[in-house]
Amino acid sequence: MARNYVHTLFTDQARAMQALDGSREAYARMEEGADGSPDLITEKEAGFIALRDSFYLASVTPEGWPYVQHRGGPAGFLKVLEGNRLGFADYRGNRQHVSTSNLVADPRVSLFLMDYPNRRRLKVLGHARIATAAEEPELLSRLMPEGYKALPERAYLIDVVGYDWNCPQHITPRFTEAELASALKPMADELTRLRAENEQLRKANSPKE
Repeated sequence: MARNYVHTLFTDQARAMQALDGSREAYARMEEGADGSPDLITEKEAGFIALRDSFYLASVTPEGWPYVQHRGGPAGFLKVLEGNRLGFADYRGNRQHVSTSNLVADPRVSLFLMDYPNRRRLKVLGHARIATAAEEPELLSRLMPEGYKALPERAYLIDVVGYDWNCPQHITPRFTEAELASALKPMADELTRLRAENEQLRKANSPKE
């Protein structure tokens, strides 16, 4: 059971508020046995991550401001690596370098991965570092999705500290274009069949010249 995520985030103030709200006993059981060791990624988490085509990445500025950025690509562009590590290729973008520069002062990051159709979400805490294309070209090549037309500039490597699965409450299902096409294919095929059948009937019932 993953314990280090909540153990890392629950401050004394949070525990006190949980006690007042009557939820502390349940959360204490979730923390039980946590000793600071990272939550190890299992096949369940790896499988979920492999299907994601986007996630949200949070970092903190040197002044303490939280910054959240969307990252996207082909499904599986965020990869599970050896050593309880995640990695992804960072593509050339608007060149603001906010997330990248934040990691110079504070490597702590939080990832938020959503599966809207199935109303599931996975939250991840970790320590991140940057590897440039010049420093580790083979790694960047390994992280780059095959055939994806984007220019990789660097790699983000995230050593996972903890993760947590959230309940589905209040997640509104949303579907990608590909997911909708797959779900609607039987209906589209049936419509094509009916149109062909209707055309045959129309021709059969047309007046003979």
